[in-house]
Amino acid sequence: MQGQAQQLSERIANTVMTVWKDSLNGKWSYDQGVILKGIEGLWYNTADGKYFKYMQKSMDFFVGKDGSIKGYKLDDYNIDNVLCGRILLTLFKVTNDQRYYKAAAQLRSQIQQQPRTNEGGFWHKKRYPYQMWLDGLYMGQPFYAEWAQLFREDTVFNDITNQFVWMEQHARDAKTGLLYHGWDESKEQQWANKTTGLSPNFWARAMGWYGMALVDALPYFPEDHPGRKKLIDILNRFATAIKKVQDPKTGLWWDILNFPDRKGNYLEASASSMFVYAIAKGVRLGYLPSTFLPVAVKGYDGIQKKFIKVDEAGLTVLDGTVSVSGLGGTPYRDGSYEYYISEKVIRNDAKGVGAVLLAADEMELLPDLNKGKGKTVVLDNFFNNEFTKDVTGATVPYHYIWNEMDNNGYQLLGHVFNRYGVKTKTLKQAPTAQTLKGADFYLIVDPDTQKETKEPNYIQKEHIDAIENWVKAGGVLLLFGNDTGNVEFPHFNELAKRFGFQFKYESLNRVQGNKYEQGTFEVPADHPIFKTAKKIYIKEYASQTVNGPAKAAFTQGETVVMSVAKVGKGTVFAVGDPWFYNEYLDGRKLPLELENYKAACDLVQWAIKQIPVKK
Repeated sequence: MQGQAQQLSERIANTVMTVWKDSLNGKWSYDQGVILKGIEGLWYNTADGKYFKYMQKSMDFFVGKDGSIKGYKLDDYNIDNVLCGRILLTLFKVTNDQRYYKAAAQLRSQIQQQPRTNEGGFWHKKRYPYQMWLDGLYMGQPFYAEWAQLFREDTVFNDITNQFVWMEQHARDAKTGLLYHGWDESKEQQWANKTTGLSPNFWARAMGWYGMALVDALPYFPEDHPGRKKLIDILNRFATAIKKVQDPKTGLWWDILNFPDRKGNYLEASASSMFVYAIAKGVRLGYLPSTFLPVAVKGYDGIQKKFIKVDEAGLTVLDGTVSVSGLGGTPYRDGSYEYYISEKVIRNDAKGVGAVLLAADEMELLPDLNKGKGKTVVLDNFFNNEFTKDVTGATVPYHYIWNEMDNNGYQLLGHVFNRYGVKTKTLKQAPTAQTLKGADFYLIVDPDTQKETKEPNYIQKEHIDAIENWVKAGGVLLLFGNDTGNVEFPHFNELAKRFGFQFKYESLNRVQGNKYEQGTFEVPADHPIFKTAKKIYIKEYASQTVNGPAKAAFTQGETVVMSVAKVGKGTVFAVGDPWFYNEYLDGRKLPLELENYKAACDLVQWAIKQIPVKK
C-alpha cells in the first residue's frame, strides 16, 4: 500500500506476479488455482484492480473465445483439473463474459460424468480407479458448491455432503482423529491396507486440502440444508485433531503428522499454511468456536519466522514446501513413511505460495473483525426489487444486492461489512417492527420506479413509521439514493422528511467518458466520517436540503452531498447515489488515487460506532 509497509499478502502477491507473469508454467493445473484463489482474496481485501487483472490474464492464457480450455482433457476425469473452475466462475460473475461460463460448464460436465465408487464417491482420477484421496475434496467440491448455488442446483448439496461424509467415514482414524491420505475401495493397490483399503500414513498436506475444502464449500450451502451441520461437525473434528498434533514449540505441523520425532520428518510450509487458513476462516465464519483461533495465530507466527524469507532479488519467498506427494502412479509411490520424506522440499512451490497467501488473506482480517462483531446489516430488497435473465434464461434478482459481483452489485460492500465482523442479510419483505428485529443497520438503496419494476413497492406511511421507530430505538439507517430519473423520489423523500432532509430532483457531476476529475471530491482533513480516504468519486448524484435534525456531513461548496441525522438513540446517513456498488469499489475502472474502497471502509467503521453501547 502506498505510504505504508506492505502486508505479507501483498509481498507474496508481488512475488507471484513477478515469477509467474502470465501463467503457471503454461499448464492447466490445480497449483495455479490455489495461487489465484489467494490473489482473489487479496483483491477483495484491497480492491486493487491489478490483482483482478492478474487473475484474468492468467486464465485468458488458457480460455479461448469459444470457451475452450487449452490443455484440458475432460475424459481424463482428473478431479485436480476442476479447481481452476472457481476462478472461471469469479471472472464470469464479475465480467458476464460467457466464454468463462462455457469453460466452467465443461468442468461441471466432468463432475457429472466423473467415475465413482460403488457408494458414490468421486474417483480421484480415471487412471486411479476406486480411489478417493483427501486432496480431491478441495479440487472438486468448492467449485461444485459454488456452481450449485449460482445456478440453483439445490439437490447437488446432498452429493457434496456425501463426498465429505464418505471420505471421513473411510479415512478417519478413531484414535487420533487424523485422516489417512487415500482410500482404495478395491483394496488392490500396493499402498492399500488389505482390510481397510487405507494408505498407511497421515500426510499433512492431504489433511490441509481437506480442511480448506470444508471452509470453502460451506459458504455456498443453504442455511437450512442438513448437510451444512454435518460439514461443520466434520470441520470441528478435523480442527480438534490437527490442534493436538501442532508442534508446541514452533506452532507448525510436521510433514507426517503423528511422527514429530521420527528421523527425516520435518516441519512443512504448505500444510501449516492450509491449517492456519482453514481454522482462521472457520472461526471467522462461525463454523468453529473462537477457542481455536490461538492455534491459527501461533501457526501463522511460526510460518513467518521459519518459512518466510527475502531472496537476493528482494522478493519475499516461501521455503519449506514439499514439491509433491502422491499414491501409486509411475514410478510407484507406496505411501510409506520413507516415500513421503524422500520427496524434494523446495522454495516457492506454487501450492505452498498459494496456501500462505490464503492464510495471510485471512489472518490480516483479524485486527478489525471484532469492531462490528455480533452486528447485522440488512439490505432492502423490497423497495429495490429488480430482476433480470441470467445466462441460463432464468429470472433472478439483481441490482444492488449482496451476492452480485458484476458492476451493479454490492458484493464488495458486503465484504467490507464482513471484514469488520458484521453479518450481511437481505430483507425481501416490507420493514416492520418484526422484520427489522435483530438489524443493527438497515440499508435502503435506489427505490424502484415503474421503469425498473412493473409493480414497485412504494414506501408508505406504515413503513416510514416502522423505520422511524427502529431508528429511535438505536438503529443506523443508511439511505443511498440516485439521480433524478433513476430513483422513485416522491415516496423516498417522505421517508427522508422524517429525519430532516430532502433529495433534490437533479443530476450533478455528469462525468464525460473517463474524465474522472468531473466526479472527484477532495476529503477535508480530519473529516469525522472519512478518516483515511483522501479523494472520493461520485457521479450523477442528487444533492440534498437539510433542516434539523439532519445536518450536512459532506459538502461541495454550498451543495450538500451527504447528511447525517441523530434521531432518538439512532442515526441516519444519506447520500444521493448508490455510490458503493462494485463498479466504483473494485479497482477495475477508477484510477488508484480515487479511494472509494477506503471510503466504504471508513463509512462502515463510522456506522459501527453509532450503534448505542448496551449497558
